[in-house]
Amino acid sequence: MDETTTTPAPSPLLGAEWSDPLEDEVRGRVRAFIEEILEEELSAALGRSRYERAGDAGAGWRNGHRERQVIGTFGAETVRVPRARLVREDGGTTEWRAKALRRYQRLTRRAEALIAGAYLAGTNTRRVRRALAALFDGAVGKDVVSRAWRKVRTDWEAWNGRDLHDEDIVRLILDGTVVRAKVDRKATAISLLVAIGVRRDGQKILLALRNMGGESTAAWTAFLEDMTRRGLKSPEFIIVDGAPGLEAALATLWPDAPVQRCTVHKHRNLLAHAPKRLHDELTNDYRDMIYAETAADVEARRKAFLRKWRLKCRAAADSLEEAGDRLFTFTRLPPSQWKSARTTNAVERLHEEFRRRIKTQTVLPEAETAPMLFWALLASGQIVMRKVDGWETLAEPLSPTAIDLAA
Repeated sequence: MDETTTTPAPSPLLGAEWSDPLEDEVRGRVRAFIEEILEEELSAALGRSRYERAGDAGAGWRNGHRERQVIGTFGAETVRVPRARLVREDGGTTEWRAKALRRYQRLTRRAEALIAGAYLAGTNTRRVRRALAALFDGAVGKDVVSRAWRKVRTDWEAWNGRDLHDEDIVRLILDGTVVRAKVDRKATAISLLVAIGVRRDGQKILLALRNMGGESTAAWTAFLEDMTRRGLKSPEFIIVDGAPGLEAALATLWPDAPVQRCTVHKHRNLLAHAPKRLHDELTNDYRDMIYAETAADVEARRKAFLRKWRLKCRAAADSLEEAGDRLFTFTRLPPSQWKSARTTNAVERLHEEFRRRIKTQTVLPEAETAPMLFWALLASGQIVMRKVDGWETLAEPLSPTAIDLAA
């Protein structure tokens, strides 16, 4: 027999001894609850409750019920959906459509997210159907899974092309992150370019996410130009990881925008240029400089750092000087913003959460699904980004001068 048409075997954990009266009672009330929501929505549209009479047609009239199957994380339920005709301004009528249960909708958004999440994580259609058979009482077939997946893909494509004109972005955080995915049947490390925007109210949002094949100047230029074509304005402050390709792309596109090099990435660079026996001492001196309380203290400790390490480890001192004033652009901001402006940690934390969610999979099934899964975790609310520290002072202008680099 064709495997795709075989009825899924019952789970051994669904016998009487595994029955849960609490969950059975909750599921038994779901149908009535859904029907009540729909009845209340229709009553609001008509301006009167069920069985309440009006002198004339008013906003419209009820027109019986029809049955529809709804599949959610509570299982499959057949509900009675009320029907009605609404009176238009021109005197004609139109059929009432429920907002809580859209036309042709069979899956709740939670059920769609559950199916799509399993699919994005590398499970094929057949395995998704089998894995969720017990939860949905066998009501989810291959076609339902495929439709849920197509909807996710459609939403992903719409998100990638959305207009950014109305996004009041004051800060832009740019970084590349690496995931492993199968390319030509081989596990390959691929780079995802990530752009997080900070709105004027301090809320972080994901602006763009693409697999551009690497972090070259051409890749970053195409990535940034796509956002500008969709209406993104020049940000007031940019935080980067220090990748040469990104630096070159920014110099071309936004040459006058203040740029902050990530202090965490630079710390790693310094350690790579020093022998291991000096790492603890180097780290302490670097942190004393970066986490000083005032711009004057940062400036003084930078000079002291260079004087000391030019003698102790010239390569580490040269690495610090290579970053120039872009490592200290954060000192032009109000001190309350320094913590959030010094690093690209917003992207790093997002990547850590992403890795935690897919930790059972060392390799994603294909490169195309990597950015989609990243996006889907945010779109479904499984990952939530909070406001940046110091958001109350985001409206304050930057200081016109940076610290003195003379040492």
